[in-house]
Amino acid sequence: MQTFVVAGGCFWCLDAVYRVLDGVTDVVSGYTGGESAHPTYESVCTGRTGHAEAVAVTFDPDVIPASVILDVFFTLHDPRQLNRQGADVGTQYRSAMFYADEAQRELFEAASGRAAEVWEGGIVTEISPLGTWFEAEGYHQDFFAKNPGQGYCLAVALPKVNKVRKSYSKYILAS
Repeated sequence: MQTFVVAGGCFWCLDAVYRVLDGVTDVVSGYTGGESAHPTYESVCTGRTGHAEAVAVTFDPDVIPASVILDVFFTLHDPRQLNRQGADVGTQYRSAMFYADEAQRELFEAASGRAAEVWEGGIVTEISPLGTWFEAEGYHQDFFAKNPGQGYCLAVALPKVNKVRKSYSKYILAS
């Protein structure tokens, strides 16, 4: 098993997308990349903690290649938007990849390079060492599945899930 920590806007969207992929065994929403010792959703939303809303995606590379996990990341959000994704604005919504070791840093840089060939206008995705990981509150875990009729899920998360389902159909879990 391998785990990548990525941030690309609201963690509800990232969580929803990665959960539909075959070979992904766990997705945990959380916070990383900041300074405060015990961030909460409320404190992270102020933009003053330095943390990003992120997900830790654990997957089996024998089922789904690491490159696909990373290419999905660059498909599901706009890596050209600095400190925002759509209407979600602030450093907590930045595009970022947090590496645990040198091998992950190299994979992340290669994925960013592939994305730069697709996205015009320059990639702003931060590639940084993984600091302390803080798991988000329980109600954020698997939020989309628990709240499918919620407005944000319908308007923002669902289109991202559908985009990835279409673009990566080979890797979608059987229903």
